[in-house]
Amino acid sequence: MAGARRRNCDQILNYMMYTSDSDDSSSSDSDDDNDLLFFETCFATTRELGTRINLQDISEDDCEKMFRFEKYDIPRLRDALKMPDRLAYPNRLSDLTPIFARTEYELSLIFNTILDDIYERFNYLLTSIDLVWLDPDLFSRVIHAKGAPLDQCWGFIDGTPRPIARPIRNQKIMYSGHKRIHCLKFQSVQAPNGLIENMFGPIEGSRHDAFMLGISGLQEKLRQLTKPDGEPYVIYGDPAYGLSYNILAPYRGNNLSDAQKVFNRDMSRVRVNVEWGFGKISQIFAYLDFKTNLKVLLQPIGIYYLIGALLTNCHTCLYGSLTSSFFNLEPPVLETYLSNYIN
Repeated sequence: MAGARRRNCDQILNYMMYTSDSDDSSSSDSDDDNDLLFFETCFATTRELGTRINLQDISEDDCEKMFRFEKYDIPRLRDALKMPDRLAYPNRLSDLTPIFARTEYELSLIFNTILDDIYERFNYLLTSIDLVWLDPDLFSRVIHAKGAPLDQCWGFIDGTPRPIARPIRNQKIMYSGHKRIHCLKFQSVQAPNGLIENMFGPIEGSRHDAFMLGISGLQEKLRQLTKPDGEPYVIYGDPAYGLSYNILAPYRGNNLSDAQKVFNRDMSRVRVNVEWGFGKISQIFAYLDFKTNLKVLLQPIGIYYLIGALLTNCHTCLYGSLTSSFFNLEPPVLETYLSNYIN
C-alpha cells in the first residue's frame, strides 16, 4: 500500500512539473485541483469508495437520467469527441464519488481537464460559419415555407443573460439593470435544424445586446453568406439589434401600417425557436441554470455554458429538438457535426 502511494505521488509530481513547464499552462483552477489531488494522495485517509462504475451495469433509464444520453449512444459520443476511455445533476462531486469510485479531488481534476480539452478542440463549431452543415439556401427556404415573409432569412439571433451568484467583487459590472440580476451574457444564432450555429460570450451582465454584437465580430463573418445574385442572406433578431447588411429586425414605432404589423407578427412566430435553444441547454444541464452554484470568481462559468451548448448540439444531432421538429428539418449526424466533414 505504501509503495503504491509513493508511486502515485511520483506520478502526480511529474504531471504537475510538466503542466507548470508547458506553454499551455493550466489555469489557477487546474493548479488548485493538482494541489488537492497531491495532498489527498500523500495524506490519504481510509475511505471505502465502492466499485468503479461500469456502463454495462447501468439500466437504459438510469443512463439517460445520469448522463442525458441514451446508453448505446454514449460510446458513439465518446468516439465522435475522440475522448479516451458533470454538468448535469447530481452536481456535487461528493455525490459522484460513490458512482465513479474516485475521490472528489480526482473527479475535479478529470472534470476540468476534459472540459478544457473539449473546448480547445471543438469551440470553433460555435464560432465559425465555415461549417459543412450550414446551408443558408435550404434554411431560408424552410423558414419561408413556415410562414416567414422574408425569403432570405436562414437563422435567428438573440442574447441571453445567465444568472450567477452575486460576486463579492465587481458586482456593478455583472448586474443587469433590465433583468435585475447578476449575470453573464451570451449571444446565440439558432438554425432551423435545431443546432446553435454560433455562440459568443460571456460578457458582463451590464452590457447591452448591441454592444455584444459589435464585439463578437459576427457581422463581418455573415458578409460571406450571399445568394448567387449577390444579395445577402440574413438573420433576424429583436429590435435591440437594429438593421444592418446581414441582420434584420422588426419594424418599430407607434404608427405602423397593417402590412408592417403583419410582418412583425409572422416573423415573431418563427423567431420564437431561438428561445427553445436556450431552454434546451438549461433543461438538459440543470446545473447551468442554478445561479447559487455559479460563482464567477471561482469557476470558469463561461466555458461551462459553451460546452453545455456544444453538448446540446450533440444531443440534437442524436435525438432532434423542438426546433427541428417545428421546421421539419433534420440536423446532421453526430459524426458529421463534430468532424465538420461529410464522408
